[in-house]
Amino acid sequence: MKEKFKIISEVLGDSYRVGGERLYFCPYCKHHKKKLSVNVEKNAFKCWICDQHGRDLRRLVRRFGNYNQVKEWDKLTNRVDLNRFEDIFAEPIKEPEIAQKVDLPEDFISLTGNHLPMSAVRPMNYLRDRGVTKADILKWKIGYCDAGPYANRIIIPSFNDEGYANYFIARAYDESWPRYKNPPVSRNIVFNELYVDWEQDLVLVEGAFDAINAGNAIPLLGSTLRQGSSLFKKIIEYDTPVFLALDSDASEKQNKIMKLLMRYGIEIYCIDTYGYEDVGEMPKEVFESRKKKAVFVDSDDYLLINAIGEIAY
Repeated sequence: MKEKFKIISEVLGDSYRVGGERLYFCPYCKHHKKKLSVNVEKNAFKCWICDQHGRDLRRLVRRFGNYNQVKEWDKLTNRVDLNRFEDIFAEPIKEPEIAQKVDLPEDFISLTGNHLPMSAVRPMNYLRDRGVTKADILKWKIGYCDAGPYANRIIIPSFNDEGYANYFIARAYDESWPRYKNPPVSRNIVFNELYVDWEQDLVLVEGAFDAINAGNAIPLLGSTLRQGSSLFKKIIEYDTPVFLALDSDASEKQNKIMKLLMRYGIEIYCIDTYGYEDVGEMPKEVFESRKKKAVFVDSDDYLLINAIGEIAY
């Protein structure tokens, strides 16, 4: 405990004690008074001004400390040695040498403009019925196709961190089958990485419509989070706190993801999705309310979840 406190104080500076906690100057909001409460015993922190908080003090050490302080912290907490990161993948995935790029369908029509054609009525009604707003359409660059191989489908593009399209979702807005008809390219991407803030809480969801509702979110595109995937590497690189908001019938997938992330000391929370088919069906205010009530999962919780098959929210 003393060693951890020593590292935290090296990173954040002077402090004073209040009960079982220490108050430091907040490095996020830089308030002129010491309002960042740190509890080394509980491995948690919270700023009473800007509300930055977390259940893993390593986030503070990684972001505001130096390399040696991070290494010393990892040694104290038995964290996986990321210097051997590439060597310990059980199932490595070969990454393409050149970043994946795709062309949007030739018949793609953007819905971001103010003057839309008559053919836009049905896709706009579909989006409106799903709670997608004009602001969402603008942010996600949503469009549709009324002809060609992707006819009668909403198109949600994905852009890499350089702004190039690397994938897209094509979801039918009528009775066309299959409901999804996506491009025949790799899904080993970070969907819409261009808009992801890795320094903030990250929500993992099933699909693109779920991600639209969930804010700083990435859809798994019907897959799971695999060790060695592009998304997994980014989460580990930035040590990003993860909120899981998977469909209520995806408990096995959720457990595997929790087990994988816990191996690397990632801060994990579970959001209750009960009562809705998926996050995309939730009103945004309901999702935000449930995210605030998300359950922090530690190793003991994980063992309990495996034993009883569910988590108590």
